[in-house]
Amino acid sequence: MDVDARRPQPHDVPPMPPHRVALEPYRDLLSGACGPDAVNSLRAAERSWRLLLLRALVDAADGTPTAPLPALDDGWRLLNRAWEAAPGPVERLLLYPTVGTWAAYALRRVRGSVPGESPLWVELGQLHAVAASAAVLAGVDFRTTTPVRDGWVVLPMLGGARVPGAEGRWGSAEVSARGGTLRVGEVRRDGPGWFPLRELNGEGCTVLLDDLDPFRGLRDPWPPQPLDTADRYAALFEEAWSLLAHDDPETARAAATGLSSVVPRPRAELYRPHSASSGDAFGAVVASEPDDAEQFAATLVHEFQHNKLGAFMHLFTLYRDGGTERFYAPWRDDPRPLGGLLQGVYAFFGVTRFYRRRQTPLGAFEFALWRAQTLRALHGIRDAERLTDLGRELTDELTARLTAWQDEPVDPRALDAARQAAADHAASWRAHHVTADPHEVARAARAYAENRPVALPQGADVIVPGSPRRGLDTRAVLLRRLLADPRALDALRPDPGAVVEGARPEDVALVTGDAASARRLFEARVREEGGPDAWVGLGLALRAERHPAADVLLARPEFVMGVHAAQGGVDVDPVRLASAFVSER
Repeated sequence: MDVDARRPQPHDVPPMPPHRVALEPYRDLLSGACGPDAVNSLRAAERSWRLLLLRALVDAADGTPTAPLPALDDGWRLLNRAWEAAPGPVERLLLYPTVGTWAAYALRRVRGSVPGESPLWVELGQLHAVAASAAVLAGVDFRTTTPVRDGWVVLPMLGGARVPGAEGRWGSAEVSARGGTLRVGEVRRDGPGWFPLRELNGEGCTVLLDDLDPFRGLRDPWPPQPLDTADRYAALFEEAWSLLAHDDPETARAAATGLSSVVPRPRAELYRPHSASSGDAFGAVVASEPDDAEQFAATLVHEFQHNKLGAFMHLFTLYRDGGTERFYAPWRDDPRPLGGLLQGVYAFFGVTRFYRRRQTPLGAFEFALWRAQTLRALHGIRDAERLTDLGRELTDELTARLTAWQDEPVDPRALDAARQAAADHAASWRAHHVTADPHEVARAARAYAENRPVALPQGADVIVPGSPRRGLDTRAVLLRRLLADPRALDALRPDPGAVVEGARPEDVALVTGDAASARRLFEARVREEGGPDAWVGLGLALRAERHPAADVLLARPEFVMGVHAAQGGVDVDPVRLASAFVSER
């Protein structure tokens, strides 16, 4: 571990050489696509990052009471003893994602920067669980005491045991190994009460399905939740990896080098999967139970892109900290800071690359949607002042690659749906988050009242985050359902909101091509209750009818809404008002 067996002082630690990334892997990483060599460079850097984090935690906690657990020095010594016996397995453990999440969380707890429900000794005592896992992997006999959380002792990368008779949320239990037999209290690793972590296997890739570790959730601790659908995850992973290995073998080889675990979450609504990753947990993907293998493969690519960029940003600076500016993120309902946008464009470049090779109706839709939306987001940050030269190099590389894909042929039906979804999200985001200048609104309202042409104002947008009442992807979810099965929406017509959260009959009319009904229903909603969803829906219906008012409604919905409200709203014809912005009356 490059440290002494005792807990050393700073002057005892031998200097580490700087990390260097060879030119070819470096360029691959900037381009958004890379092979195993580049990932191995990142893993080497993450090893140093992880060791520094562990040392920072042990140093920061010096003198902090740890009873009823042993002193942290005891855990540190056991960890070193295991490393000396078998460096390879212990190195893999130290790079296991939950070790990073735990160390970062515990350090924040020690420093007082985050609150927590648990006693501090529970968080610090996780070091003993890590050391116990290391000793087991190294085949070292040992005896120690680890924390009990919610009746469980969990050993990272191995599994967990329910502790009989555990009372309260927090406690301690003896963990020991002798002659290859592991015991947690009275529970043997090969007996009842022990829950091993299961494997997910694909062509050239094996990861752990981690449903137990308290730090699998990337932030605050979660209680263990043994999964009863592990077989489905395993089958979908195998199929997803086969798709990835066939369609994008370079990405598959790189991901197989870097991924360590998949953390399962409950099934989400169809076509609304949830996934996450963290810079503290290189190699982990948190994913709701997938709809199918294609979606699972895209999720793995998406989150591994985040993994790569997070590790890259541990080595290089892409943007300067500070600044309150926010940007349009076509994959989010809320405005995002510059760092979040960089992560997003990098992840969705990978998603676009994956779907570029897919020929299914949904695959064509996702490719057409994300090639346009990711490029739009890149154009939105290309002039950001806080980007470093390296950050501009990365955005220029991604922009060049995505620009080259914009004119590639896509099935017309999927392309039309993607264009509708992109226009819908962009306009809905503006309607919720961009505020119209009140002086310009008043000027335009006077012009409209006097039957004069209404000019759209120029100038920079003023972003004031709002609170959408439903997801901005609602109509996109309906479009996905329609592409996957043209008959699927028939079952939605009586009560679409019962199947797709937030959907209404006018949304179904719109996506199924009944523009006249959609226009009538959206006009009625605008008159009755207004709201961004109704205004943008009206713009989309007018767009389907090739009505000239659609352009202004989709480009500047916040301004049309403001002028409509200034006119008193209820008795003002919304289509006539929108038409005033594009032609003289």
